[in-house]
Amino acid sequence: MSIRPARPEDAARVAAIVEAAYTPWVAQIGQRPGPLDDDYAARVAAGETFVLEAGGAISGILVLEDHPDHLLLDNIAVDPARKGMGDGRVLLDFAEAEAKRRGFTEIRLYTHQKMAANIAIYLKRGYVETGRRVDKGLPRVFMAKLLAG
Repeated sequence: MSIRPARPEDAARVAAIVEAAYTPWVAQIGQRPGPLDDDYAARVAAGETFVLEAGGAISGILVLEDHPDHLLLDNIAVDPARKGMGDGRVLLDFAEAEAKRRGFTEIRLYTHQKMAANIAIYLKRGYVETGRRVDKGLPRVFMAKLLAG
């Protein structure tokens, strides 16, 4: 497995992975998750998107945003066909290492309040809940993790 910055020709595959990963949540949370409506061509062009390749194919994606005092993990998605193969862990490890590489001591993320499984994963990884509020029409849980130097 390897992670690299996404290229313009990857945008359609990035969007397809996000669609496959997030569409099953629609019934559970009662609305479209925010990542389903993002512009991945723009995200790729902005240099914010990374892809995980496994066996020569893109199997996961990350969208990372620099902020003045932290790195925001805006999106992480894995092809459901690769569920349970460790791709999500590899992507999360990369995001945290990338935050350190960029000189940040904190990484932040958010998820939908009804995505309890995701919240549990992040808590297990050392993230702490920093707040809950409606953001862009979605009830979100905000989380952060301080990164050891």
